[in-house]
Amino acid sequence: MSALNQKTVKKKVSFNGVGLHNGRNVNISIKPAAPNTGIVFKRIDLDKDNLIYPSFENVCNTSLNTTIENEFGAKVSTIEHLMGALFGLGIDNALIEIDNDEVPILDGSAKEFISKIMNTGVTVSDAPIKIIKINKEVKFEDEGRFITISPSKLSLDIDFELKYENSIIGNQKNRISVYKDDLKDVFNSRTFCLFEDIEFIKKNGLAKGGSLDNAIVVKDKEILNKDGLRNDKEFVNHKILDCIGDLYTSGYRIIGNVLCSQGGHYLTNQLLRKVF
Repeated sequence: MSALNQKTVKKKVSFNGVGLHNGRNVNISIKPAAPNTGIVFKRIDLDKDNLIYPSFENVCNTSLNTTIENEFGAKVSTIEHLMGALFGLGIDNALIEIDNDEVPILDGSAKEFISKIMNTGVTVSDAPIKIIKINKEVKFEDEGRFITISPSKLSLDIDFELKYENSIIGNQKNRISVYKDDLKDVFNSRTFCLFEDIEFIKKNGLAKGGSLDNAIVVKDKEILNKDGLRNDKEFVNHKILDCIGDLYTSGYRIIGNVLCSQGGHYLTNQLLRKVF
């Protein structure tokens, strides 16, 4: 059954865009890779020591994005949307060539990654997929926020809750089954921020490439993007996309039940460290 066999992209898929945080133009190509290769990033702007593996152990930063780093200091940041797309499409093996240190933000979601990879197609191998099954509950808490993973029979379910004082975002919840549900709304949901946080983020040297073309900006009771939201749970759905991408740094298809309240990259990474 093909769902239980490892997959890669049929041929090279390329993207060009701006890095959300570094503001620089970046090119990225996803290339086919042999079974059991896993996902590998290659910094083609570096002459040597340029392979970086998106493992939870290699995550060096979780503030506003997920950044991975190899032992030689080579980094790739904002990997979460691409990793979420690869997980959702069942891509087990791929060589990702990138000519800068940040994955392009594109429209702020995984929509373009999903669309282009689906149009290109996938190749199914004879090798079985790698699965990790959660046998007992693991929990990580941090200042009132928490994430848990517990046993599940055959699925990966994510139950996510957001809590914002802003009335537009408010308290949002959604529950999805990653292997069974139509995840279009999750993949199409964009990153977001509050207008009042932008100055602070930029003072920290981040969001240099941020705009209304790649992020939802909420100011008081107004969404500044002229076309509004893509779905009525876009805020929490984007957090679920991030969670899926970060869970893929485990290197496995996960069978488990994830429950998260006010989580993000840090909580998911700490949970994986605790699980392993």
